[in-house]
Amino acid sequence: MNNFIHKNIKRFHLDGTIYDDSFIPRLKEEYIRILETQMRLQGYSPRLDIEPDFTIQYTGKAYDFILSVYGTFVGKRNSECLTGIDKNKPIYIQQNKSEDPFLDQESKSNQK
Repeated sequence: MNNFIHKNIKRFHLDGTIYDDSFIPRLKEEYIRILETQMRLQGYSPRLDIEPDFTIQYTGKAYDFILSVYGTFVGKRNSECLTGIDKNKPIYIQQNKSEDPFLDQESKSNQK
């Protein structure tokens, strides 16, 4: 297990303009997902203990925004396996398990 204590925290950010205020909540979530994808491609994992910063300012015609998401370097291989880092603890992605254990048993018996 890697030690994530005292690792540097990096800021990933995006800024832009939103022209319709009804799109703000949806776009914020979408932009967070985009930044987290970029982060993982560089070997970083999101810091779950640091909320994303999202600020908007109305300019009279539109809303200018800045979004910041924070991550810790864990390496490209680890970034694929982690949901994120909570303080100094890695939170691993849960493996999907079958909802119906009987289906698993049937598929195994059919393979014999």
